[in-house]
Amino acid sequence: MRPSKPYLNSLLPRVRARIESHYGLAVSFVAIAPPFTGDLDGAEVRIHEAHESDAALFTLAHLFGHSVQWNTSDRARLIGGNEPGRYTAAELAEVRAYEREASRYGLQLLHEAGIADLDGWLSDFAAADLAFLAHYYATGERQPVADFWVDGQPLLQPLAIPAFQPRRFKFRWDGVVVQ
Repeated sequence: MRPSKPYLNSLLPRVRARIESHYGLAVSFVAIAPPFTGDLDGAEVRIHEAHESDAALFTLAHLFGHSVQWNTSDRARLIGGNEPGRYTAAELAEVRAYEREASRYGLQLLHEAGIADLDGWLSDFAAADLAFLAHYYATGERQPVADFWVDGQPLLQPLAIPAFQPRRFKFRWDGVVVQ
C-alpha cells in the first residue's frame, strides 16, 4: 500500500533536517524550470517547490544519495552525462548501478531519520525512476515516472553512508539529472 501524500509531506522536514544538520548539505525548495524537478551541485540539493509530496520526498532522498556519490567519487559526477540515445550497453549498466546506489543511500538516510516504514515505497519508486531513466537515456523521450510504476519491486537494502565533506561542483541544469 502506498503511503498517503500528507504522511509523506509530514516527513520532509525531518529528512531535510537530517541532511542539513548531520551531513552539512543545504536543501532548498525553489522554482525549477520544466521539465526538471530537482538538481544538485555536491553541496546543495534543490527540489522543485511545486513537487507533489511523494515525488519531493523521493527526489530529496535520491539526490542526497547522488550528493554522497559526487563527494566520494570523481567518476560519479560523469555518469549519465551522455546525450540521450548515445549510451552503450555498458554505460547503461553503469547508470543503473549509479542510480540504484543513490537510492540505497537515500533509504539509509530515511532510516537515520527514524523512518523505517517506507522501504517498499522507496524501492518501488526507485525502480520506476530507473525504468524512466533507462527509457529516457535510450530514446530521449520523457514519459511520466508513474507510467513505469510497478508495485512490489524487490526491496533495496540501505547502504551505509560514508563520511564525506560536501564540496560545491556545478549544478546540472543541462538535464543530466532528470528527476
